[in-house]
Amino acid sequence: MAGEVSRRTFVRNSVLASTGVAMALGADGGKRLAQGAEAPAGGATALPKGTIPKGKIGNMEISRLVLGGNLLSLYQHSRDQVYVHRLVQAYNTDAKIQETLALSESMGINTMSGHSHPNIMKNVIAHRKNGGKMKWIICPTADIENPAQYDKNVQELLDAGTDAIYLWGVHTDQLVAKGKADLIGKTVERVKARGVPCGVGAHDLRVIQESESMKAPCDFYLKTLHHHNYPTGPRADEIKGPYNEYPGYWCSQPKETIEFFKAVEKPWFAFKVMAAGTIPPQDAFKYVIDNGADFIIAGMFDFDIEPDAKLINDILAAQPKRDRPWRA
Repeated sequence: MAGEVSRRTFVRNSVLASTGVAMALGADGGKRLAQGAEAPAGGATALPKGTIPKGKIGNMEISRLVLGGNLLSLYQHSRDQVYVHRLVQAYNTDAKIQETLALSESMGINTMSGHSHPNIMKNVIAHRKNGGKMKWIICPTADIENPAQYDKNVQELLDAGTDAIYLWGVHTDQLVAKGKADLIGKTVERVKARGVPCGVGAHDLRVIQESESMKAPCDFYLKTLHHHNYPTGPRADEIKGPYNEYPGYWCSQPKETIEFFKAVEKPWFAFKVMAAGTIPPQDAFKYVIDNGADFIIAGMFDFDIEPDAKLINDILAAQPKRDRPWRA
């Protein structure tokens, strides 16, 4: 019961605090927060202009903690709890997403990553119009096997202000499964020809292995990583082959992924690190940093931002002992 009350109190206070920030800052609150301004006295608790250690991809400086895009697109892995989707839709309104982006930036998270979903794009564009400086790493969702259509989507994203492109893991997993891995390297080449950094995303480790084998000229990788030590995690006898963790698109081979990336010299963004909200961030963040990831992509609600930013700083300040050197 005590835990229940504590969670209810936390959510209630978070909502009240965010409402207080919006009321205190007025109509231009999103713009002022995005620029790092603190809430005035008498409003909610001041939001400090935070700092988080950064890595670099080319000339692009990226915070070690990156805001994930699923909750911004109003999509989440909720298993069979069908009410969760409606709950997220009701909570993450455009105004709340704008507040989340501004709060993230004020806490030192300078980059977000997601796919070219209309809800993501309209909100990150609005965030910049309000003065926000957050960088975007976006994947096109157009048919990757249709070069003309895909390249058009890439250009649309660049015209909108995207800073880096990556190939969607949903696409690359399918290409490898169909024996068309060569399209990964060819697509990367076309994207990079437009003068923008390009990465390869994957849920299936074979995508990274094939990309390394063919020496795909990508600048970075996005690959799922989390351990299986959680109540609904897959047991060893349930995993049949390299990629089938139910309900999918997670990390079915964490040990193999960690081992393979030891020799990968390109920067690695780890995502699905909490197995879609099942592993606590205190456990998840340390696990992926200790095991070689250079950046963490995490889906966060507004009330997650400050504790997660503090957590990543604490983990990095402790100077984690890694077998894999930092690659960014």
